[in-house]
Amino acid sequence: MGGTRFIGVFLSRLLVKEGHQVTLFTRGKAPIAQQLPGESDQEFAEFSSKILHLKGDRKDYDFVKSSLSAKGFDVVYDINGREADEVEPILDALPNLEQFIYCSSAGVYLKSDLLPHCETDTVDPKSRHKGKLNTESVLESKGVNWTSLRPVYIYGPLNYNPVEEWFFHRLKAGRPIPIPGSGIQVTQLGHVKDLARAFVQVLGNEKASRQVFNISGEKYVTFDGLARACAKAAGFPEPELVHYNPKEFDFGKKKAFPFRDQHFFASVEKAKHVLGWKPEFDLVEGLADSYNLDFGRGTYRKEADFSTDDMILGKKLVLQA
Repeated sequence: MGGTRFIGVFLSRLLVKEGHQVTLFTRGKAPIAQQLPGESDQEFAEFSSKILHLKGDRKDYDFVKSSLSAKGFDVVYDINGREADEVEPILDALPNLEQFIYCSSAGVYLKSDLLPHCETDTVDPKSRHKGKLNTESVLESKGVNWTSLRPVYIYGPLNYNPVEEWFFHRLKAGRPIPIPGSGIQVTQLGHVKDLARAFVQVLGNEKASRQVFNISGEKYVTFDGLARACAKAAGFPEPELVHYNPKEFDFGKKKAFPFRDQHFFASVEKAKHVLGWKPEFDLVEGLADSYNLDFGRGTYRKEADFSTDDMILGKKLVLQA
């Protein structure tokens, strides 16, 4: 389910390389296959010749039931699911399903003073990711063989969330980087290619049956450290960092910073010990991969918007004067 935007783009390639027959269920609004930066013509031709497509809207539950039951799939990867009711027609259509593999989120955990988050931690039924949490509950209640991965912040080429891109825009423009609070808030990023490998490693893995795994990078990083890591990865000079108090500003509906203003990171020890998975990218290497294969080539998802930066920097100048 999904597969043409970010995570699924890399996952589908790994699955095809391993000899699996892969069908992407999408609305057909984006090309089913597009050549990736750094991908040879031969590699792309081989992938695009093997990928299959089922066009439809996953919200059209009758179509989902009829189309999936007609195909009789063995395994479902649900990469873009957000609500529990999206899963039930899939399960109804495939009573002999061997495994349902779900992309959840570490955002389901209840905010805590005790970190890192572990898979057994208390979850937050009111979080903005409650739909993913409810989906995990439905999968458990249905008695299917399911596995759920909970990424923290995902980054890498084609990232549609302004994670590393937010920093790259400011570094390229030679602007100071506004960071809320002290800048020592600790967070965590995981490369999309490492996440894709984790998705492959749970496939058919008995140890992954009815289990949840946090997936991200091994190291944690402060907000200030992330800004400096982005600069190092992309070959920019060390940036000027400007700290501000978010409570002093009214940004309206705009986000002045791409991360939640708190400590937020999770342990990946379970995935390492149970699955034998280990991230290949350290943070700077991963950011360099993202920059070199995406932003550094002049491609990005969102245009730079420095309006909130200007509000912050303008107030700082007034205070200094």
